[in-house]
Amino acid sequence: MNITKLTPILIVDAIEPALSLWTGPLGFEQQVLVPHEGRAGFVILAKDGHEVMMQTRASIAADCPAIAELRTTCALYADVESLDEAIAAVKGAEVLVPERVTFYGAREIFVRDAAGNVLGFAQHLER
Repeated sequence: MNITKLTPILIVDAIEPALSLWTGPLGFEQQVLVPHEGRAGFVILAKDGHEVMMQTRASIAADCPAIAELRTTCALYADVESLDEAIAAVKGAEVLVPERVTFYGAREIFVRDAAGNVLGFAQHLER
């Protein structure tokens, strides 16, 4: 399995209070903003080839309830060349979100490893 990018997803109660640090002194730029219930529900921040995602607990609860129930504060999101290879590689791990195709054009799955870490794997489909 080839991982082409690995990005942390910081899971927060609210995104807006954290943005001033990330887009100010830390120098990240907001690349994507997805609203949820009238507020920021998800953002992608980028700087010098690095990315950090933030998603609110409310947004995760609506999209991936099994992940929200864990009350975790961080997950890892891995872009892969082949989701089929990723699924084979994590066989036996607890599946939190079964394979799905998202509105942003990715085939993805989320699992939890034996230590309790949440890992998402995504193959971005050609448009």
